[in-house]
Amino acid sequence: MDLTFLIVIFAIGFIGSFLSGMLGVGGSIIKYPMLLYIPPLFGLVAFTAHEVSGISALQVLFASIAGVWAYRKGGYLNKQLILYMGGAILIGSLVGSYGSSFLSEQAVNVVYGLLAVIAAIMMFLPKKQIDDLPLNQITFHKPLAAILALIVGVASGIVGAAGGFLLVPIMLTVLHIPTRMTIATSLAITFISSIGGSIGKLVTGQVDYLPAIIMIIASLLAAPLGAKVGKTMNTHVLQVILAIMIAGTAVKIWFDILL
Repeated sequence: MDLTFLIVIFAIGFIGSFLSGMLGVGGSIIKYPMLLYIPPLFGLVAFTAHEVSGISALQVLFASIAGVWAYRKGGYLNKQLILYMGGAILIGSLVGSYGSSFLSEQAVNVVYGLLAVIAAIMMFLPKKQIDDLPLNQITFHKPLAAILALIVGVASGIVGAAGGFLLVPIMLTVLHIPTRMTIATSLAITFISSIGGSIGKLVTGQVDYLPAIIMIIASLLAAPLGAKVGKTMNTHVLQVILAIMIAGTAVKIWFDILL
Protein backbone atom coordinates (compact mmCIF):
# COMPACT_ATOMS: atom_id res chain seq x y z
CA MET A 1 0.00 0.00 0.00
CA ASP A 2 1.38 3.44 -0.95
CA LEU A 3 2.09 5.58 2.15
CA THR A 4 0.95 8.78 0.44
CA PHE A 5 -2.36 7.14 -0.46
CA LEU A 6 -2.84 5.97 3.13
CA ILE A 7 -2.10 9.40 4.65
CA VAL A 8 -4.22 11.38 2.17
CA ILE A 9 -7.30 9.15 2.44
CA PHE A 10 -7.01 8.94 6.25
CA ALA A 11 -6.71 12.74 6.49
CA ILE A 12 -9.80 13.25 4.30
CA GLY A 13 -11.75 10.79 6.46
CA PHE A 14 -10.55 12.33 9.73
CA ILE A 15 -11.32 15.95 8.79
CA GLY A 16 -14.71 15.10 7.30
CA SER A 17 -15.73 12.93 10.26
CA PHE A 18 -14.61 15.53 12.82
CA LEU A 19 -16.87 18.07 11.12
CA SER A 20 -19.58 15.39 10.93
CA GLY A 21 -19.64 14.93 14.68
CA MET A 22 -19.40 18.65 15.39
CA LEU A 23 -22.09 19.84 12.97
CA GLY A 24 -24.50 16.89 12.86
CA VAL A 25 -23.94 15.99 9.21
CA GLY A 26 -22.74 12.70 7.80
CA GLY A 27 -19.64 14.42 6.44
CA SER A 28 -20.25 13.77 2.73
CA ILE A 29 -20.80 17.49 2.10
CA ILE A 30 -17.05 17.95 2.52
CA LYS A 31 -15.68 14.44 1.88
CA TYR A 32 -17.33 14.17 -1.56
CA PRO A 33 -15.39 17.12 -3.08
CA MET A 34 -12.24 16.24 -1.07
CA LEU A 35 -12.21 12.70 -2.50
CA LEU A 36 -12.80 14.07 -6.00
CA TYR A 37 -10.15 16.80 -5.99
CA ILE A 38 -7.44 16.13 -3.36
CA PRO A 39 -5.93 12.72 -4.37
CA PRO A 40 -4.85 13.96 -7.86
CA LEU A 41 -3.00 16.89 -6.18
CA PHE A 42 -0.69 14.29 -4.59
CA GLY A 43 -0.15 12.36 -7.81
CA LEU A 44 -2.75 9.71 -6.94
CA VAL A 45 -5.28 8.30 -9.38
CA ALA A 46 -8.53 10.28 -9.29
CA PHE A 47 -11.66 8.51 -8.08
CA THR A 48 -14.72 8.51 -10.33
CA ALA A 49 -17.95 10.13 -9.11
CA HIS A 50 -19.47 6.65 -8.65
CA GLU A 51 -16.47 5.48 -6.58
CA VAL A 52 -16.60 8.62 -4.43
CA SER A 53 -20.32 8.18 -3.79
CA GLY A 54 -19.80 4.52 -2.84
CA ILE A 55 -16.90 5.24 -0.47
CA SER A 56 -18.83 8.12 1.11
CA ALA A 57 -21.96 6.05 1.64
CA LEU A 58 -20.14 3.32 3.56
CA GLN A 59 -17.99 5.71 5.59
CA VAL A 60 -20.94 7.88 6.65
CA LEU A 61 -22.55 4.77 8.17
CA PHE A 62 -19.75 4.57 10.73
CA ALA A 63 -19.15 8.31 11.20
CA SER A 64 -22.80 8.97 12.05
CA ILE A 65 -23.17 6.14 14.57
CA ALA A 66 -19.94 7.25 16.28
CA GLY A 67 -21.40 10.78 16.54
CA VAL A 68 -24.72 9.50 17.89
CA TRP A 69 -22.90 7.50 20.55
CA ALA A 70 -21.20 10.68 21.73
CA TYR A 71 -24.58 12.49 21.95
CA ARG A 72 -26.48 9.60 23.58
CA LYS A 73 -26.68 11.44 26.92
CA GLY A 74 -28.15 14.87 27.53
CA GLY A 75 -31.65 14.47 26.07
CA TYR A 76 -30.72 15.84 22.64
CA LEU A 77 -32.01 12.84 20.65
CA ASN A 78 -35.65 13.42 19.61
CA LYS A 79 -37.07 9.90 19.28
CA GLN A 80 -40.22 10.98 17.40
CA LEU A 81 -38.16 12.84 14.80
CA ILE A 82 -35.87 9.83 14.43
CA LEU A 83 -38.91 7.54 13.93
CA TYR A 84 -40.76 9.67 11.35
CA MET A 85 -37.80 11.02 9.38
CA GLY A 86 -35.61 7.92 9.80
CA GLY A 87 -38.17 5.53 8.31
CA ALA A 88 -38.90 7.80 5.35
CA ILE A 89 -35.26 8.57 4.58
CA LEU A 90 -34.33 4.86 4.69
CA ILE A 91 -36.83 4.09 1.92
CA GLY A 92 -35.68 7.08 -0.13
CA SER A 93 -31.97 6.29 0.22
CA LEU A 94 -32.51 2.69 -0.92
CA VAL A 95 -34.29 3.91 -4.05
CA GLY A 96 -31.76 6.67 -4.76
CA SER A 97 -28.62 4.62 -4.20
CA TYR A 98 -29.84 1.76 -6.41
CA GLY A 99 -31.01 4.15 -9.12
CA SER A 100 -27.68 6.00 -9.14
CA SER A 101 -26.03 3.09 -10.97
CA PHE A 102 -28.06 4.04 -14.05
CA LEU A 103 -26.88 7.68 -14.04
CA SER A 104 -23.79 9.14 -15.72
CA GLU A 105 -20.84 10.63 -13.80
CA GLN A 106 -21.97 14.11 -14.81
CA ALA A 107 -25.52 13.47 -13.63
CA VAL A 108 -24.32 12.33 -10.17
CA ASN A 109 -22.24 15.52 -9.82
CA VAL A 110 -25.16 17.69 -10.96
CA VAL A 111 -27.45 16.13 -8.35
CA TYR A 112 -24.81 16.78 -5.69
CA GLY A 113 -24.43 20.39 -6.85
CA LEU A 114 -28.19 20.96 -6.69
CA LEU A 115 -28.38 19.53 -3.17
CA ALA A 116 -25.51 21.75 -2.00
CA VAL A 117 -27.14 24.89 -3.44
CA ILE A 118 -30.50 24.10 -1.78
CA ALA A 119 -28.82 23.40 1.56
CA ALA A 120 -26.73 26.60 1.35
CA ILE A 121 -29.79 28.77 0.62
CA MET A 122 -31.70 27.22 3.53
CA MET A 123 -28.80 27.77 5.95
CA PHE A 124 -28.84 31.51 5.21
CA LEU A 125 -32.62 31.87 5.66
CA PRO A 126 -33.73 33.51 8.93
CA LYS A 127 -34.44 30.97 11.68
CA LYS A 128 -36.89 31.04 14.54
CA GLN A 129 -34.89 31.46 17.75
CA ILE A 130 -35.95 28.54 19.94
CA ASP A 131 -32.61 27.34 21.30
CA ASP A 132 -33.64 28.39 24.82
CA LEU A 133 -36.89 26.38 24.70
CA PRO A 134 -36.92 23.30 27.00
CA LEU A 135 -36.24 20.18 24.92
CA ASN A 136 -39.36 18.39 26.22
CA GLN A 137 -41.56 21.14 24.76
CA ILE A 138 -40.38 20.74 21.16
CA THR A 139 -43.10 19.81 18.62
CA PHE A 140 -43.01 19.43 14.81
CA HIS A 141 -45.30 18.71 11.82
CA LYS A 142 -44.99 14.91 11.47
CA PRO A 143 -46.32 14.37 7.87
CA LEU A 144 -44.18 17.25 6.57
CA ALA A 145 -41.09 15.84 8.32
CA ALA A 146 -41.66 12.40 6.75
CA ILE A 147 -42.25 13.79 3.21
CA LEU A 148 -39.15 15.98 3.32
CA ALA A 149 -37.05 13.09 4.65
CA LEU A 150 -38.23 10.83 1.80
CA ILE A 151 -37.21 13.43 -0.81
CA VAL A 152 -33.85 13.97 0.89
CA GLY A 153 -33.31 10.20 1.01
CA VAL A 154 -33.79 9.72 -2.75
CA ALA A 155 -31.55 12.64 -3.71
CA SER A 156 -28.80 11.96 -1.19
CA GLY A 157 -28.82 8.23 -1.98
CA ILE A 158 -27.80 9.08 -5.53
CA VAL A 159 -24.59 10.84 -4.45
CA GLY A 160 -23.71 8.50 -1.57
CA ALA A 161 -24.49 11.08 1.09
CA ALA A 162 -26.80 10.28 3.95
CA GLY A 163 -28.49 13.68 3.66
CA GLY A 164 -27.29 15.21 6.92
CA PHE A 165 -26.24 18.44 5.22
CA LEU A 166 -29.85 18.83 4.00
CA LEU A 167 -31.51 17.49 7.15
CA VAL A 168 -29.84 20.10 9.35
CA PRO A 169 -31.15 23.20 7.48
CA ILE A 170 -34.58 21.54 7.08
CA MET A 171 -34.82 20.82 10.82
CA LEU A 172 -33.58 24.31 11.75
CA THR A 173 -35.53 26.35 9.19
CA VAL A 174 -38.69 24.37 8.36
CA LEU A 175 -39.37 22.19 11.42
CA HIS A 176 -37.95 24.71 13.95
CA ILE A 177 -35.87 22.30 16.02
CA PRO A 178 -33.23 23.75 18.45
CA THR A 179 -29.65 23.64 17.17
CA ARG A 180 -28.15 21.05 19.53
CA MET A 181 -31.18 18.74 19.22
CA THR A 182 -30.92 19.14 15.43
CA ILE A 183 -27.24 18.16 15.43
CA ALA A 184 -27.73 15.07 17.62
CA THR A 185 -30.99 13.90 16.01
CA SER A 186 -29.80 14.46 12.43
CA LEU A 187 -26.81 12.20 13.13
CA ALA A 188 -29.21 9.42 14.18
CA ILE A 189 -31.37 9.93 11.07
CA THR A 190 -28.22 10.10 8.94
CA PHE A 191 -27.15 6.72 10.31
CA ILE A 192 -30.50 5.19 9.31
CA SER A 193 -30.27 6.78 5.86
CA SER A 194 -26.72 5.52 5.37
CA ILE A 195 -27.90 1.93 5.89
CA GLY A 196 -30.05 2.17 2.76
CA GLY A 197 -27.38 4.11 0.86
CA SER A 198 -24.65 1.59 1.74
CA ILE A 199 -26.77 -1.40 0.71
CA GLY A 200 -27.57 0.20 -2.63
CA LYS A 201 -23.93 1.07 -3.37
CA LEU A 202 -22.67 -2.40 -2.32
CA VAL A 203 -25.28 -4.25 -4.39
CA THR A 204 -24.46 -2.20 -7.50
CA GLY A 205 -20.66 -2.56 -7.05
CA GLN A 206 -19.89 1.13 -6.50
CA VAL A 207 -17.62 0.70 -3.42
CA ASP A 208 -13.80 0.74 -3.54
CA TYR A 209 -13.13 -1.21 -0.34
CA LEU A 210 -9.57 -0.18 0.57
CA PRO A 211 -10.14 3.61 0.79
CA ALA A 212 -13.54 2.93 2.38
CA ILE A 213 -11.91 0.91 5.20
CA ILE A 214 -9.25 3.60 5.75
CA MET A 215 -11.93 6.30 6.02
CA ILE A 216 -14.07 4.17 8.35
CA ILE A 217 -11.12 3.85 10.76
CA ALA A 218 -10.59 7.62 10.59
CA SER A 219 -14.30 8.28 11.21
CA LEU A 220 -14.44 6.10 14.34
CA LEU A 221 -11.61 8.18 15.80
CA ALA A 222 -12.68 11.64 14.64
CA ALA A 223 -16.50 11.76 14.88
CA PRO A 224 -16.66 11.43 18.72
CA LEU A 225 -14.01 14.15 19.04
CA GLY A 226 -16.05 16.45 16.80
CA ALA A 227 -19.21 15.77 18.82
CA LYS A 228 -17.37 16.64 22.04
CA VAL A 229 -16.25 19.97 20.57
CA GLY A 230 -19.74 20.67 19.17
CA LYS A 231 -21.34 20.32 22.60
CA THR A 232 -19.26 23.22 23.93
CA MET A 233 -19.45 25.62 20.95
CA ASN A 234 -21.89 28.51 20.57
CA THR A 235 -24.88 27.34 18.49
CA HIS A 236 -24.73 30.38 16.19
CA VAL A 237 -21.07 29.66 15.44
CA LEU A 238 -21.97 26.06 14.54
CA GLN A 239 -24.65 27.28 12.12
CA VAL A 240 -22.28 29.79 10.46
CA ILE A 241 -19.52 27.17 10.00
CA LEU A 242 -21.96 24.75 8.36
CA ALA A 243 -23.44 27.46 6.12
CA ILE A 244 -20.02 28.59 4.87
CA MET A 245 -18.88 25.00 4.29
CA ILE A 246 -21.99 24.09 2.27
CA ALA A 247 -21.88 27.31 0.23
CA GLY A 248 -18.19 26.87 -0.60
CA THR A 249 -18.75 23.28 -1.71
CA ALA A 250 -21.69 24.30 -3.91
CA VAL A 251 -19.60 26.98 -5.66
CA LYS A 252 -16.71 24.57 -6.33
CA ILE A 253 -18.95 21.78 -7.69
CA TRP A 254 -20.84 24.07 -10.06
CA PHE A 255 -17.63 25.78 -11.20
CA ASP A 256 -16.30 22.39 -12.31
CA ILE A 257 -19.61 21.26 -13.85
CA LEU A 258 -20.04 24.42 -15.94
CA LEU A 259 -16.40 25.10 -16.86
